[in-house]
Amino acid sequence: MAEPKQESIEKIVKFVKGFAEKSGTSMHPNPAVTEAVVKGLAMHIDELGKPLCPCNFYKDKEAEAKLRRWMCACDEMQIYKYCHCLLFVREDGMPITEYLPEGHEGRQVYGVVTDPTPEKGRMLRHKAASSSTSAEDPSPGPTT
Repeated sequence: MAEPKQESIEKIVKFVKGFAEKSGTSMHPNPAVTEAVVKGLAMHIDELGKPLCPCNFYKDKEAEAKLRRWMCACDEMQIYKYCHCLLFVREDGMPITEYLPEGHEGRQVYGVVTDPTPEKGRMLRHKAASSSTSAEDPSPGPTT
């Protein structure tokens, strides 16, 4: 598999650092996790022109790239402050799950993990009530 362009990696690293600050999260404390996700995002920039989440499987990446929901920072991150890639997490490496709907796989796996910076992030929180994500439909879109 080809490596992403250095320019794409640098672009994603800059974005990730800025978004972590803006959202009140940290990059995963294990550098291997952060590097793997950054590399996947950079590869999608090279391939699709967009930072499509690399932690999902897509039947048609190009069709998915036309949608907003799985572009980093994905809808789950902007609505619930939950990053299933574990790129944006608390300082201890735990993903924030407190805003997820009951029945969401993130809550099932990690339990309720509180947000240490509730005043930051969740730019699309207003979509939480009207989102297609609910206890009946906990995983919109592709799954990992």
